Amino acid sequence: MKKDRNFDDLAKKFAENIYGTAKGQIRQTVVWQDIEYILEQLNADASLQVLDAGGGIGQISQKIAALGHKVTLCDLSSEMLTLAAQEIAKNGLVEQYRLVHSPVQEINQHIEAPVDLILFHAVMEWLVDPIATLADLLNNVKPGGVISVMFYNYNGLLFKNLICGNLTHIEQGMPHRKRFKLQPQQGIKPDEVYQCLTEAGFDIMGKTGVRTFHDYMQHDRMGDYTFEQVLDMEQKLCRQEPFLSLGRYIHVYARKPITEVTPPLMTNLNDSNKDKG
Repeated sequence: MKKDRNFDDLAKKFAENIYGTAKGQIRQTVVWQDIEYILEQLNADASLQVLDAGGGIGQISQKIAALGHKVTLCDLSSEMLTLAAQEIAKNGLVEQYRLVHSPVQEINQHIEAPVDLILFHAVMEWLVDPIATLADLLNNVKPGGVISVMFYNYNGLLFKNLICGNLTHIEQGMPHRKRFKLQPQQGIKPDEVYQCLTEAGFDIMGKTGVRTFHDYMQHDRMGDYTFEQVLDMEQKLCRQEPFLSLGRYIHVYARKPITEVTPPLMTNLNDSNKDKG
């Protein structure tokens, strides 16, 4: 039986691989630009209540906490939470945080009320039922609040396999290769994420491709370039098509309306035609 991925066995390696590499730096840079915009839209002069759902060591949420906001960080992995606690203490942010050992699916048991901002970053691709989990999580966003979702892009995974010539693997449905322990279990189809958000009544504010070309570069065949050039080009291309939709990850953020939209009343045609007989 498939299970949600728990990183107790690889917590330190996973954190180093994600945040201690060029890939991680690109990811942090382009996503943080979106977060700054989100905070502006939330009028974040006052302290916000933030939920970092499946937050790992909380790299992004620590930057938010450093601005004075309160963060609840939950994770399925106790080892990840231990690393998070160490980083949070090192950065002097203990007063801003509450750490919860819990799967994302049970987080509503640990928060008192819906929050202003939910971060749901790089979690869906490790879950057995990612869309259902996202749909449930949306209930924890307060009216006027925002959810920030980053997911491993199915289209990017497909494109990578195409240009590497892995056609047999594609024909087999691109099953997860267990020998690649840090590779996500599945790619998430963007349209399914967008549909989940809009069907719940959320308004999509923006989308960003995370690593639109970096991961496709054939480093042994390329000319001279610097990492700064790569980062600059990623920032230029990450919010425009077709590059956005080819990102290895996609970051989408959406806002819950302050008031629910009530559908217009429909006139009963039979009633309206009664006097016409």
